[in-house]
Amino acid sequence: MKTAVSSANKSSLSLIFADFKEITKARLSISVVFSAIAGYFLGATEIQLVPILLLAFGGYCMVGASNAYNQVIEKDLDALMNRTKNRPIPAGRMSVKTALLIAVVLTLIGIVSLYVLNPKTAMFGAISIFLYTSAYTPLKTKTPLSVFVGAIPGAIPFMLGWVAATNDFGIEPGTLFMIQFFWQFPHFWALGWMLDEDYKRGGFKMLPTGKKDKSTVLQIIMYTIWMIVISVIPVFGITGALKLSIPAAVLIFLMGMVMLIFAFKLYEKQDNASARKLMLASVSYITLMQIVYVVDKFI
Repeated sequence: MKTAVSSANKSSLSLIFADFKEITKARLSISVVFSAIAGYFLGATEIQLVPILLLAFGGYCMVGASNAYNQVIEKDLDALMNRTKNRPIPAGRMSVKTALLIAVVLTLIGIVSLYVLNPKTAMFGAISIFLYTSAYTPLKTKTPLSVFVGAIPGAIPFMLGWVAATNDFGIEPGTLFMIQFFWQFPHFWALGWMLDEDYKRGGFKMLPTGKKDKSTVLQIIMYTIWMIVISVIPVFGITGALKLSIPAAVLIFLMGMVMLIFAFKLYEKQDNASARKLMLASVSYITLMQIVYVVDKFI
């Protein structure tokens, strides 16, 4: 009997943990934390464990809170789409009150954690939550410009790490912001292309032209080119303390060109398979680019 009760309790805890990961979008949150830590390494003159832990913990809380608020607001729309109908709220495994409580608690803990680092970091974290929930989320059903608005909080993490390390905002974190800002467009439009039919079930307007056409891909190509340009600008020595060696810049340029080739493939074929390859290439690019920046600084 005790064994059965113990197994049931473990199973229940596993389900609760799984729903917590889902409501906070754990994979996305961890990737955002990775970007923030990369920014911290770039800005720090001395690597310290406590600030890294505070940044990682506070960053996860802030992103998790944004995602929880988003799922509360979009609960009815999530129920209409195949990719989201099994989320905790539309599936009935979590109440709106519980999800909202999680969001509020994570917001408070996240802001306090980032404030301990410095007030500017907490401020940018709070701005990110506000824009994501109060601007990006409601605009998704009204205009494709929501992607532009959403790209602002989406670009903050890389920059946030630098601010956390330096307590300063200047050209260096501004450049990191712009890199991730321009990256958002090919990434999300490739994703929007793949999920266009499902997004339309929920009434979301994600593609810039509203259609899976060449005009949409031309914009993807344009933003990819801008992303590449901004990514290598530090090699010219015009971005303050943020620097990039010639070999690192060449490597990042080549990685960007690979992503651009996938964008041209999508222009040529206009199919979901090509969009998926571009989306995966974009994920690889942002991760590897940040690693190259950090490794280049320390070698």
